[in-house]
Amino acid sequence: QVQLVESGGGLVQAGGSLRLSCVASVKIFSINAMGWYRQAPDKQRELVARITNGGTTNYADSVKGRFTISRDNVKNTVYLQMNVLKPEDTAVYYCNGEKVLTDHTKYDYWGQGTQVTVSS
Repeated sequence: QVQLVESGGGLVQAGGSLRLSCVASVKIFSINAMGWYRQAPDKQRELVARITNGGTTNYADSVKGRFTISRDNVKNTVYLQMNVLKPEDTAVYYCNGEKVLTDHTKYDYWGQGTQVTVSS
């Protein structure tokens, strides 16, 4: 079982920055892709950023140029650097891990979430 623990959320003014961290209980190189999702009140959970084992990244259009995802395989940690934060970035942010086995069975692992609140 993979456990993911997020930290780094908080309250920040618009235009400010935060860095989220997600520590995994296993070697993250064994996980095919790591990502950050967010869910705002009364909205569906959405992908924010994702990074594969090979380092390929993709971002939601709404955060491109402002957010950066990175991974440290030695520390088994994934980061989300969030700059120029906007009130619409307010949400609970969840760390996700995707593991695909050789038989193509896919497992999704989730952290407990960390609240990010951006005041205007």
